[in-house]
Amino acid sequence: MYCNNCGSQIDDNAVVCIHCGAATPNAQKQQEAAPKQSNTIALVGFVFSFIMPLIGLICSIIGLKHAPQYNGNGKGFAIAGIIISALYFVILLIVIIVTVAVIGEAADSLSGTYYAIFA
Repeated sequence: MYCNNCGSQIDDNAVVCIHCGAATPNAQKQQEAAPKQSNTIALVGFVFSFIMPLIGLICSIIGLKHAPQYNGNGKGFAIAGIIISALYFVILLIVIIVTVAVIGEAADSLSGTYYAIFA
């Protein structure tokens, strides 16, 4: 086979020309035959956002950051993991605030009753 760029004779199975470094038609065939890589950390983040939201949030953020390396693969899972984890923490914060308010109200109510009984 001859290089399309410099015309030098190269091996028939060559991926690049050893003389000029240009890619051969074999390079594209090899790239098409290569299995697609998956962004596993994004998928792990999505799954963990339901089980352990903090770990899910961290993994999803890392997966979103690495998505361009995988041609955007896993970006949707990463974004979904971030949203689900964030919603969990917002709901948890609301539950904590309501619980503290209810306990505070109950304490005030009981302390008022205590003073009324012994006053």
